[in-house]
Amino acid sequence: MFQKPSLSRTALFLLIGILLLGFICSTPELFAQEAADAAEELVDDAAPPTSLWGMIKQGGWAMWPLGALSMMWVALVVFNFLQLNQKKFAPADLQTAVLENMGECRVRSAIEVSAGSPTYLGRMLAMSLPHVDATNPETLGRDDVEDAVADFTVKENRGYMASIQYFAILAQAAPMLGLLGTVSGMIKAFSTLSVSGGSDPSKLAGNISEALMTTATGLVIALPALFAFFFFKNRLAKLVGDCHTVVTDSMDASLTAIHADQQLAKVPEGLQAG
Repeated sequence: MFQKPSLSRTALFLLIGILLLGFICSTPELFAQEAADAAEELVDDAAPPTSLWGMIKQGGWAMWPLGALSMMWVALVVFNFLQLNQKKFAPADLQTAVLENMGECRVRSAIEVSAGSPTYLGRMLAMSLPHVDATNPETLGRDDVEDAVADFTVKENRGYMASIQYFAILAQAAPMLGLLGTVSGMIKAFSTLSVSGGSDPSKLAGNISEALMTTATGLVIALPALFAFFFFKNRLAKLVGDCHTVVTDSMDASLTAIHADQQLAKVPEGLQAG
Protein backbone atom coordinates (compact mmCIF):
# COMPACT_ATOMS: atom_id res chain seq x y z
CA MET A 1 0.00 0.00 0.00
CA PHE A 2 1.78 3.11 1.18
CA GLN A 3 5.05 3.81 2.96
CA LYS A 4 5.55 5.67 6.18
CA PRO A 5 7.75 8.80 6.21
CA SER A 6 11.44 7.94 6.09
CA LEU A 7 12.35 10.63 8.64
CA SER A 8 10.90 9.77 12.05
CA ARG A 9 11.50 10.58 15.68
CA THR A 10 14.47 8.20 15.53
CA ALA A 11 16.18 10.68 13.24
CA LEU A 12 15.39 13.46 15.71
CA PHE A 13 17.02 11.61 18.60
CA LEU A 14 19.97 10.74 16.36
CA LEU A 15 20.45 14.41 15.45
CA ILE A 16 20.24 15.48 19.08
CA GLY A 17 22.68 12.72 20.03
CA ILE A 18 25.21 13.87 17.42
CA LEU A 19 25.02 17.45 18.65
CA LEU A 20 25.34 16.41 22.28
CA LEU A 21 28.26 14.11 21.44
CA GLY A 22 30.05 16.98 19.76
CA PHE A 23 29.29 19.13 22.78
CA ILE A 24 30.69 16.50 25.17
CA CYS A 25 33.80 15.92 23.05
CA SER A 26 34.57 19.63 23.10
CA THR A 27 34.16 19.84 26.88
CA PRO A 28 37.80 18.95 27.78
CA GLU A 29 39.08 21.72 25.54
CA LEU A 30 36.62 24.13 27.09
CA PHE A 31 37.76 23.19 30.58
CA ALA A 32 41.38 23.61 29.52
CA GLN A 33 40.53 27.05 28.20
CA GLU A 34 38.72 27.77 31.45
CA ALA A 35 41.85 26.83 33.42
CA ALA A 36 43.96 29.12 31.27
CA ASP A 37 41.47 31.92 31.75
CA ALA A 38 41.54 31.32 35.49
CA ALA A 39 45.31 31.71 35.45
CA GLU A 40 44.96 34.98 33.57
CA GLU A 41 42.49 36.19 36.16
CA LEU A 42 45.19 35.84 38.79
CA VAL A 43 47.12 38.48 36.91
CA ASP A 44 44.20 40.83 36.36
CA ASP A 45 41.23 39.80 38.49
CA ALA A 46 39.45 43.10 38.11
CA ALA A 47 39.21 43.02 34.32
CA PRO A 48 35.56 42.56 33.21
CA PRO A 49 34.78 39.83 30.62
CA THR A 50 34.44 41.38 27.19
CA SER A 51 34.21 38.25 25.02
CA LEU A 52 31.33 35.85 24.55
CA TRP A 53 33.34 33.05 26.13
CA GLY A 54 34.07 35.29 29.11
CA MET A 55 30.38 35.93 29.62
CA ILE A 56 29.57 32.22 29.29
CA LYS A 57 32.30 31.33 31.77
CA GLN A 58 30.85 33.84 34.20
CA GLY A 59 27.64 31.83 34.41
CA GLY A 60 29.33 28.91 36.13
CA TRP A 61 28.23 25.27 36.07
CA ALA A 62 24.65 26.00 34.97
CA MET A 63 25.85 27.18 31.56
CA TRP A 64 26.78 23.61 30.57
CA PRO A 65 23.28 22.09 30.80
CA LEU A 66 21.87 25.32 29.33
CA GLY A 67 24.24 24.88 26.40
CA ALA A 68 22.92 21.34 25.92
CA LEU A 69 19.35 22.67 25.89
CA SER A 70 20.28 25.24 23.25
CA MET A 71 21.69 22.45 21.05
CA MET A 72 18.46 20.49 21.50
CA TRP A 73 16.57 23.59 20.35
CA VAL A 74 18.65 23.77 17.17
CA ALA A 75 18.12 20.05 16.48
CA LEU A 76 14.37 20.36 16.97
CA VAL A 77 14.14 23.36 14.64
CA VAL A 78 16.02 21.54 11.88
CA PHE A 79 13.98 18.36 12.34
CA ASN A 80 10.60 20.12 12.25
CA PHE A 81 11.52 22.20 9.22
CA LEU A 82 12.42 18.99 7.40
CA GLN A 83 9.18 17.30 8.47
CA LEU A 84 6.62 20.08 8.12
CA ASN A 85 6.70 21.21 4.50
CA GLN A 86 4.29 21.21 1.60
CA LYS A 87 6.21 18.57 -0.32
CA LYS A 88 5.80 15.99 2.44
CA PHE A 89 2.17 16.84 3.16
CA ALA A 90 0.25 17.82 0.02
CA PRO A 91 2.42 18.09 -3.12
CA ALA A 92 0.80 19.87 -6.05
CA ASP A 93 1.19 16.95 -8.48
CA LEU A 94 -0.68 14.59 -6.15
CA GLN A 95 -3.48 17.12 -5.65
CA THR A 96 -3.87 17.54 -9.41
CA ALA A 97 -3.91 13.78 -10.10
CA VAL A 98 -6.47 13.06 -7.37
CA LEU A 99 -8.80 15.89 -8.38
CA GLU A 100 -8.67 14.82 -12.04
CA ASN A 101 -9.53 11.21 -11.22
CA MET A 102 -12.25 12.11 -8.74
CA GLY A 103 -13.68 14.65 -11.19
CA GLU A 104 -14.23 11.79 -13.61
CA CYS A 105 -15.47 9.47 -10.83
CA ARG A 106 -12.42 7.20 -11.11
CA VAL A 107 -12.22 6.49 -7.39
CA ARG A 108 -10.12 3.35 -7.76
CA SER A 109 -7.52 5.22 -9.82
CA ALA A 110 -7.44 7.99 -7.21
CA ILE A 111 -6.83 5.40 -4.50
CA GLU A 112 -3.97 3.83 -6.47
CA VAL A 113 -2.32 7.19 -7.05
CA SER A 114 -2.67 8.08 -3.37
CA ALA A 115 -1.36 4.72 -2.14
CA GLY A 116 1.79 5.22 -4.21
CA SER A 117 2.62 8.46 -2.39
CA PRO A 118 4.28 8.39 1.06
CA THR A 119 3.03 11.90 1.81
CA TYR A 120 0.50 12.85 4.48
CA LEU A 121 -2.20 13.50 1.86
CA GLY A 122 -1.45 10.25 0.03
CA ARG A 123 -1.81 8.19 3.19
CA MET A 124 -4.95 10.08 4.19
CA LEU A 125 -6.64 9.49 0.83
CA ALA A 126 -5.54 5.85 0.71
CA MET A 127 -7.36 5.26 4.01
CA SER A 128 -10.43 7.42 3.40
CA LEU A 129 -11.37 7.02 -0.29
CA PRO A 130 -12.13 3.27 0.05
CA HIS A 131 -15.14 4.40 2.12
CA VAL A 132 -16.72 6.05 -0.95
CA ASP A 133 -20.13 4.41 -1.48
CA ALA A 134 -20.92 4.17 -5.21
CA THR A 135 -24.39 2.83 -4.41
CA ASN A 136 -25.34 6.15 -2.82
CA PRO A 137 -25.17 8.74 -5.62
CA GLU A 138 -26.62 11.48 -3.40
CA THR A 139 -23.65 11.70 -1.01
CA LEU A 140 -21.22 8.93 -2.12
CA GLY A 141 -20.86 8.02 1.55
CA ARG A 142 -19.35 11.40 2.38
CA ASP A 143 -19.93 11.02 6.13
CA ASP A 144 -17.96 7.78 6.23
CA VAL A 145 -15.13 9.36 4.26
CA GLU A 146 -14.98 12.33 6.63
CA ASP A 147 -15.00 10.02 9.65
CA ALA A 148 -12.05 8.10 8.19
CA VAL A 149 -10.22 11.37 7.57
CA ALA A 150 -10.82 12.47 11.17
CA ASP A 151 -9.56 9.15 12.57
CA PHE A 152 -6.45 9.31 10.39
CA THR A 153 -5.75 12.90 11.45
CA VAL A 154 -6.00 12.13 15.17
CA LYS A 155 -3.63 9.16 14.92
CA GLU A 156 -1.15 10.76 12.54
CA ASN A 157 -0.91 14.18 14.21
CA ARG A 158 0.06 12.56 17.49
CA GLY A 159 3.51 11.75 16.12
CA TYR A 160 4.05 15.21 14.63
CA MET A 161 2.94 16.96 17.82
CA ALA A 162 5.33 14.85 19.91
CA SER A 163 8.35 16.54 18.33
CA ILE A 164 6.72 19.98 18.53
CA GLN A 165 5.89 19.60 22.22
CA TYR A 166 9.58 19.30 23.04
CA PHE A 167 9.75 23.06 22.45
CA ALA A 168 7.29 23.54 25.29
CA ILE A 169 9.50 21.41 27.54
CA LEU A 170 12.52 23.53 26.64
CA ALA A 171 10.57 26.73 27.27
CA GLN A 172 9.81 25.54 30.79
CA ALA A 173 13.08 23.79 31.63
CA ALA A 174 15.50 26.53 30.54
CA PRO A 175 14.20 29.29 32.90
CA MET A 176 13.99 26.82 35.78
CA LEU A 177 17.56 25.72 35.20
CA GLY A 178 18.60 29.35 34.92
CA LEU A 179 16.84 30.06 38.22
CA LEU A 180 18.73 27.19 39.83
CA GLY A 181 21.98 28.74 38.63
CA THR A 182 20.81 32.08 40.03
CA VAL A 183 20.19 30.56 43.44
CA SER A 184 23.60 28.91 43.32
CA GLY A 185 25.26 32.22 42.48
CA MET A 186 23.43 34.07 45.25
CA ILE A 187 24.44 31.39 47.78
CA LYS A 188 28.06 31.91 46.75
CA ALA A 189 27.61 35.68 47.00
CA PHE A 190 26.28 35.55 50.56
CA SER A 191 28.96 33.02 51.49
CA THR A 192 31.64 35.38 50.17
CA LEU A 193 30.04 38.27 52.01
CA SER A 194 29.98 36.35 55.29
CA VAL A 195 33.61 35.25 54.99
CA SER A 196 35.18 38.47 53.73
CA GLY A 197 32.79 40.90 55.33
CA GLY A 198 32.58 42.84 52.09
CA SER A 199 36.35 43.34 51.82
CA ASP A 200 36.49 41.57 48.43
CA PRO A 201 33.93 43.34 46.22
CA SER A 202 35.32 41.88 42.97
CA LYS A 203 34.65 38.30 44.09
CA LEU A 204 31.22 39.28 45.36
CA ALA A 205 30.45 40.93 42.03
CA GLY A 206 31.56 37.75 40.23
CA ASN A 207 29.08 35.67 42.23
CA ILE A 208 26.27 38.10 41.47
CA SER A 209 27.23 38.11 37.77
CA GLU A 210 27.01 34.31 37.76
CA ALA A 211 23.50 34.52 39.20
CA LEU A 212 22.31 37.06 36.66
CA MET A 213 24.02 35.39 33.67
CA THR A 214 22.23 32.06 34.19
CA THR A 215 18.86 33.78 34.45
CA ALA A 216 19.49 35.71 31.24
CA THR A 217 20.68 32.60 29.40
CA GLY A 218 17.65 30.60 30.48
CA LEU A 219 15.34 33.29 29.15
CA VAL A 220 17.30 33.58 25.90
CA ILE A 221 16.69 29.86 25.29
CA ALA A 222 13.08 29.81 26.53
CA LEU A 223 11.74 32.71 24.43
CA PRO A 224 12.76 31.28 21.01
CA ALA A 225 11.55 27.84 22.14
CA LEU A 226 8.14 29.28 22.99
CA PHE A 227 7.97 31.06 19.64
CA ALA A 228 9.03 27.87 17.80
CA PHE A 229 6.34 25.86 19.60
CA PHE A 230 3.49 28.03 18.32
CA PHE A 231 5.12 28.53 14.91
CA PHE A 232 5.40 24.81 14.15
CA LYS A 233 2.05 24.03 15.77
CA ASN A 234 0.33 26.54 13.47
CA ARG A 235 2.36 25.28 10.52
CA LEU A 236 1.15 21.73 11.17
CA ALA A 237 -2.46 22.92 11.48
CA LYS A 238 -2.23 24.74 8.14
CA LEU A 239 -0.70 21.78 6.30
CA VAL A 240 -3.30 19.38 7.71
CA GLY A 241 -6.05 21.86 6.80
CA ASP A 242 -4.79 21.96 3.21
CA CYS A 243 -5.02 18.15 3.05
CA HIS A 244 -8.58 18.24 4.37
CA THR A 245 -9.46 20.80 1.71
CA VAL A 246 -8.18 18.46 -1.01
CA VAL A 247 -10.41 15.65 0.31
CA THR A 248 -13.43 17.97 0.38
CA ASP A 249 -12.73 19.27 -3.14
CA SER A 250 -12.29 15.75 -4.51
CA MET A 251 -15.64 14.62 -3.08
CA ASP A 252 -17.29 17.77 -4.46
CA ALA A 253 -15.76 17.07 -7.87
CA SER A 254 -17.22 13.56 -7.98
CA LEU A 255 -20.66 14.71 -6.81
CA THR A 256 -20.65 17.52 -9.37
CA ALA A 257 -19.81 15.06 -12.15
CA ILE A 258 -22.58 12.69 -11.08
CA HIS A 259 -25.24 15.40 -10.82
CA ALA A 260 -24.12 17.41 -13.87
CA ASP A 261 -26.88 16.04 -16.11
CA GLN A 262 -29.51 16.72 -13.45
CA GLN A 263 -28.35 20.29 -13.03
CA LEU A 264 -28.37 20.85 -16.79
CA ALA A 265 -31.90 19.45 -17.01
CA LYS A 266 -33.10 22.17 -14.62
CA VAL A 267 -31.89 24.98 -16.90
CA PRO A 268 -34.73 26.45 -19.07
CA GLU A 269 -34.56 25.48 -22.72
CA GLY A 270 -32.58 27.87 -24.88
CA LEU A 271 -30.40 29.24 -22.07
CA GLN A 272 -27.82 26.51 -21.68
CA ALA A 273 -26.12 27.44 -24.95
CA GLY A 274 -25.48 30.94 -23.69
